Amino acid sequence: MQKTSKIFVAGHRGLVGSALVRTLETQGFINIIKRTHAELDLQNQAAVESFFETEKPEYVFLSAAKVGGIYANNTYPAEFAYSNMQIQCNIVNSSHKNNVKKLLFLGSSCIYPKYAPQPMNESSLLTGPLEETNKAYALAKISGIVMCQSYNRQYGTNYISVMPTNLFGPNDNYHPENSHVLPALIRRFHEAKINKAPNVTIWGTGSALREFLYADDLADACIYLMQNYDDSEIVNIGSGEEVSIKHLAMMVKEGVGYEGEIKFDTSKPDGTPRKLLDCTKLHGLGWKHKVSMKEGIAKAYQDFLGRWNSGEFSNK
Repeated sequence: MQKTSKIFVAGHRGLVGSALVRTLETQGFINIIKRTHAELDLQNQAAVESFFETEKPEYVFLSAAKVGGIYANNTYPAEFAYSNMQIQCNIVNSSHKNNVKKLLFLGSSCIYPKYAPQPMNESSLLTGPLEETNKAYALAKISGIVMCQSYNRQYGTNYISVMPTNLFGPNDNYHPENSHVLPALIRRFHEAKINKAPNVTIWGTGSALREFLYADDLADACIYLMQNYDDSEIVNIGSGEEVSIKHLAMMVKEGVGYEGEIKFDTSKPDGTPRKLLDCTKLHGLGWKHKVSMKEGIAKAYQDFLGRWNSGEFSNK
């Protein structure tokens, strides 16, 4: 990519998309194409085709997606399957029809089998059953990977796919039911803090292990791979470090400044028992993360506070 290349960031207002825009701008890229949902419905095939025919982007970061935590994935599986497959099909096919030079597709670590050997290597894809609570979302993402590989094989395109670990940072979703675990904990501990609640209850036993990556680190890795990787095989993007949900809750509690008690509702599911990506391939390509969990949680909480104090959430 050149600094003046036309770069379309699909989903630029989300957690990943906004991080991509920030990082691209920081690195000096000056021709970034952005469209809000109101301006361009990525599930509308005709609208997407018209956009690509008019704008002719040279590079595409496909970061737009319908995402959520265990509750949302388990409650709305049809929506997660339909929305994500619609978005992927429209953007990938329009990229091909309009001669996009390169596309980067963002998948998810949930594509791997529930009991994949840990840490999860890229070769584990499609080797066993998926976690049931997010099966629909995972299959949608797997279909996106296969679609990119298929276009490369049939048409000679240059579409790469990356699998990020659990992400957090500015512009995250802090919905009390539909968000991922880390932003959900930030909101819950903050609300407990201002309401002086004696305790906060967390789903599951707290024993599940997770890996987290600050969103701007992911964006940096994506841009690095866009410039340095040209293979159909997927690439994991993570920190290579894992933490239990219990320890994570304690870290967020400290970061927020909540002084009450943490309780665990063991009648609720833990989800996948362990999720750690094998990032040997990524590290071999010359990239490693920079932001620590403590620093990242502090930055994420400041972002949350700014949005909370602005009245963005239903907090008054």
